[in-house]
Amino acid sequence: MSRPTGVTVAPPAWAACDPYAVALRTGRGPLFLRRADGWLLPLEVERWCAGADAVDRAVLDRCEGAVLDVGCGPGRLVAELAARGRTVLGVDVSEAAVTRTVTVGGQALRRSVFDPLPGEGRWGTVLLMDGNIGIGGDPGALVHRMGQLLRAGGLLIVETAPQDLDERAEVQVVDIDHGRARRGEPFWWARVGTPALLRLADRAGWRTDAQWTAGERRFVALRTCTASTSAEPPKSRAVISSQRPR
Repeated sequence: MSRPTGVTVAPPAWAACDPYAVALRTGRGPLFLRRADGWLLPLEVERWCAGADAVDRAVLDRCEGAVLDVGCGPGRLVAELAARGRTVLGVDVSEAAVTRTVTVGGQALRRSVFDPLPGEGRWGTVLLMDGNIGIGGDPGALVHRMGQLLRAGGLLIVETAPQDLDERAEVQVVDIDHGRARRGEPFWWARVGTPALLRLADRAGWRTDAQWTAGERRFVALRTCTASTSAEPPKSRAVISSQRPR
């Protein structure tokens, strides 16, 4: 199967898979991304379901204005920003993720990032943490979408892969319980290291604001150079928690 080009809507993401939903409800793994060749990438469910750690908090210290967390998962970053009194919204396609985000004190919308979103063209910061630059399997399309969401001069913070990678693959979420594997539906995902992201951003007209390493995690902050091409009327309101579409 070949990867589709020109992504305009998000294909099913790992968050839509049952093993992922079960892991978020229980707060524990083991959970993996599995490629067709059998290669497994461990997913850090326990860390995602815990509170924001020191590395997370240092990233959040850089946020400007209202913050949109794309692929918010169980909501640790949304909850931390909300506790600081910041305007923040999480977006995720997983109902389990949205439910957990609301439970821990955040606001979240169940929707694909490629669908219409509140505040388009007016967000001060957008977060793509925990490898979420891989959403949709097309980082170029995703970065373009981030530019539509941010205000002019807005900040995009991306957590990149620790290796120098630039790969796309069809994967499944799997859990392994007593030797038996449960698998979600296949979807496209990307893994992008810092050098590849910087090349992509440069071609797309973004300005590199910062890049840094904390522990084994790597980050890049990019800044828009031009005004967004998609802005929403000022009075538009987010659909959150119980108002989310089903």
